[in-house]
Amino acid sequence: MPAKTINNYLSLVKFSHTIFALPFAIIGYFLAVTTTDASFDPKLFGLVILCMVFARSAAMAFNRYIDRYIDVQNARTAVREIPAGIVKPTSALVFVIINCILFAGTTYFINTLCFYLSPVALLVVLGYSLTKRFTALCHLILGVGLSLAPIGAYLAVTGQFAWLPLFFSFAVLFWVSGFDIIYALQDEEFDRSKNLRSIPVWLGRKGALMLSTVLHVFSALFVIYAGFYAHFNVWYWIGALFFCGLLTYQHLLVKPNDLSKVNLAFFTTNGIASVIFAVFVLLDLYF
Repeated sequence: MPAKTINNYLSLVKFSHTIFALPFAIIGYFLAVTTTDASFDPKLFGLVILCMVFARSAAMAFNRYIDRYIDVQNARTAVREIPAGIVKPTSALVFVIINCILFAGTTYFINTLCFYLSPVALLVVLGYSLTKRFTALCHLILGVGLSLAPIGAYLAVTGQFAWLPLFFSFAVLFWVSGFDIIYALQDEEFDRSKNLRSIPVWLGRKGALMLSTVLHVFSALFVIYAGFYAHFNVWYWIGALFFCGLLTYQHLLVKPNDLSKVNLAFFTTNGIASVIFAVFVLLDLYF
């Protein structure tokens, strides 16, 4: 496959945005390794990373495919690969199917529970793309999809549920839901004109930012509670401080009457927050 074509598909699924949830999958994996009798398995770790890549690629490509008629009408999204004619809709759909098969196939080599749960995971991450047509809670559905990362990685190692990775899953749920509301502020007027549902359409800019703040407070509380629950040490709390601080920072960047820094808040701040937090969690687990 030509390099240009590969780059087009990487752009289609915004591959760089994998950095949002991937660090939490890594946290889930190493929580299992360090808090149970399991040992580090490079092959299993690689399979977990592949599951993240395949699931997210399927979800993003499906989102672009299902929204192609909406995206072409929105000046902000008309430059995306499908409405711009860079990637054909049929090709995008084939890409979705291939990634779904690869995801399910990869879970088969992890353990039986993950394989049986793989259709549920795909239903959640693919189903998100349809939700803004009928509910303003679509942001929470996206949060649920990404929140599967830490608990899914933990299940890959142990085959069992546990409270600690679930606390991180809840942190991800509220974190992602909150910053997706901020991102959706850009399309408030367009979404309203097309009868699409979102928190900004429902509550307006000021109300949406207030709800986003509340969700991020809940995210921070779960990060803090997980620290006390697991008796983490100083490295964890340094990471938690960075994470909570960056949650706060993005709300200082975006105002109801000034959306010029939405992309800085959405892409840069949240990407840095997840990576830094994961690094300090790993430092705490091993040092």
